[in-house]
Amino acid sequence: MNYEMQDTQSDEKFDERYSVADEAIYDAFFLLAKEKDLDKITVSDVIKKAGIVRSTFYNHYENIPALITAIEDKTIRDIFSLMETFHPKNDYDMCKSFFLTVCNYTRTNPFLANLLRNPQGDGFFEKTLTMLHSYVTNVTCATASSQCSKEEFAYMIACLIGGTIGVLHKWITEDFCSSPETIADILTHVFVGGMLPFMS
Repeated sequence: MNYEMQDTQSDEKFDERYSVADEAIYDAFFLLAKEKDLDKITVSDVIKKAGIVRSTFYNHYENIPALITAIEDKTIRDIFSLMETFHPKNDYDMCKSFFLTVCNYTRTNPFLANLLRNPQGDGFFEKTLTMLHSYVTNVTCATASSQCSKEEFAYMIACLIGGTIGVLHKWITEDFCSSPETIADILTHVFVGGMLPFMS
């Protein structure tokens, strides 16, 4: 085996170890987010929960705020990946499937649930709303509606986004007492009955 091949294999093993450690840090943070407020989580908490040494944490993140920023960015990417899979049509089951995916993601992401339950003004919502604004603009430009102007359409999408966040906030603060299917049904009824006719 030549040195170049050894170096490649070594790099792959390092990348894999780095990825595994990063995932362990994320998982540990998510578990801790269920147990305590975000501003109370420490590096010691994370490394103990993740089963790693302190130097491994610092090889990935400078501190807890840097980790939170990375998790914010990942959560925003996840949300927009979900949104990009949604191609609204007059199909109740398809719409419900989308909203059910959103509900299940929210319930399994304690970081997002924590922020929606107790908004802390830490920049997450500012970043999210900026990206939502960009998304609304792109959708508006790409959609032709005979029922309303592009400006009206953009505001309706913004209304739908705000309404969805409001429903999720209520669901989270009530400790997910309703099933994801129930919440998905509510959101689907609102979308199909209120928004979709204007998109036709």
